[in-house]
Amino acid sequence: MHYAPQSEPCPLPFSPFKACTVPRPIGWLSTTSRDGIDNLAPYSQWQNLNFDPPMVMFAANHRANGTRKDTVVNAEDTGWFVWNMATWDLREAVNLSAMELPPEEDEFIRAGVTKAACIDAPVPRVAESPAHFECRYLSTHRLRGTGSQTWVDVVYGEVVRIHVNDDVLTPDGKLSIPTIKPIARLGYYDYAVVTETFEMRIPEASDRLANGLEGRAR
Repeated sequence: MHYAPQSEPCPLPFSPFKACTVPRPIGWLSTTSRDGIDNLAPYSQWQNLNFDPPMVMFAANHRANGTRKDTVVNAEDTGWFVWNMATWDLREAVNLSAMELPPEEDEFIRAGVTKAACIDAPVPRVAESPAHFECRYLSTHRLRGTGSQTWVDVVYGEVVRIHVNDDVLTPDGKLSIPTIKPIARLGYYDYAVVTETFEMRIPEASDRLANGLEGRAR
């Protein structure tokens, strides 16, 4: 099976595109509007870009009416957004925060999660989440789509502060992923939860490469 998505109809009843790029980390992002309304929403196009300095990105499609998502507008207006780790225990809250609500409604309240203050960012974080990034907004790159809903804003940020709950750390100072049970986006309505991990090391890797892959602190 093959097809050209720009010029040919998909031969399957459901597009395989998103179902192939899996699992995708979830950018569960909190922002605050210029009017002081807090916003919380998940984005499945989320990724880290660099580690020195740590930088991240997320992509947000426009709404069906062509307007931009509140998260993008708030990040641009205030210069800040916060990433909250999405976990198995918080899955229902993540899903509730995905609802398209008017900008004057606070998704923290709708999702039933607690606000915790950040140190640098004037934006709350999800207190129940085990890890957070306070991100200073850098720029937005807009990509053209074929329709009003398929335009996409790619937002870049620099991580200026990292929070980790001590309860999810191993004795040697690493995140215990099986303890956290992060969730990830798949295709269709499907998600995955990480409960097992395995390790592979590159043969004959230099100390510099190994330290970079392991994330060993300087």
